[in-house]
Amino acid sequence: MFTLHDYLPSQNGWKVRVLLGLLDIPYHSRIVSIFDGESRTEAFLKLNPVGAIPVLELDDGRAIAESNAILTFLAEGTRFLPSDHYLRAKVMQWLFFEQYHVEPVIGSLRFWTLTGRLDRNQSMVAGKREAAARALAAIDRSLAGSLFLVGQELTIADIAVYAYSHRAEDCGLSLAAYPAFAAWSDRVRDAIGADYPVYPYSIDPHSDAGAAT
Repeated sequence: MFTLHDYLPSQNGWKVRVLLGLLDIPYHSRIVSIFDGESRTEAFLKLNPVGAIPVLELDDGRAIAESNAILTFLAEGTRFLPSDHYLRAKVMQWLFFEQYHVEPVIGSLRFWTLTGRLDRNQSMVAGKREAAARALAAIDRSLAGSLFLVGQELTIADIAVYAYSHRAEDCGLSLAAYPAFAAWSDRVRDAIGADYPVYPYSIDPHSDAGAAT
């Protein structure tokens, strides 16, 4: 059985939980206390030298890091990753887009906001807000005439992009200017279902900016 090394408030971990659930794949969950330094231990760094979650550990001990790489691995041969070469490349395009333009921007702003770290990163906030607006506008434009990011069916592209983008309001970003994005977000939410909650950082007493890390 797979083991998912996870941290519940992470939307990168959330992506993988969602796909494992939609594919009905059983797995063990191992929560990594990242603010206690557990992701920097020798044992964890053997799984992922970068020291970040999520990590999917296979039955034979091999490990896959990076959330979108895990999504691709799990989705192989399923309806969530098209076999058509062009459509598959379009899925990959959105996975790269998410890691360049969504997670480092909205993900960072959200993390700083919800864990009391916004002030210490104030010099970068304006630039990240502008980049977030560009990313949301790009997603909005791409959804004209399409139900999902790649065609008319939910794929891992939608799961990946939705994970952080639909939480943009957590860091004070308005979604009012992006009607196609808002409609798509509702469709993705309905397709995924209600079994995958978004966990607040407050469940981790060590996540507060004043806590020892």
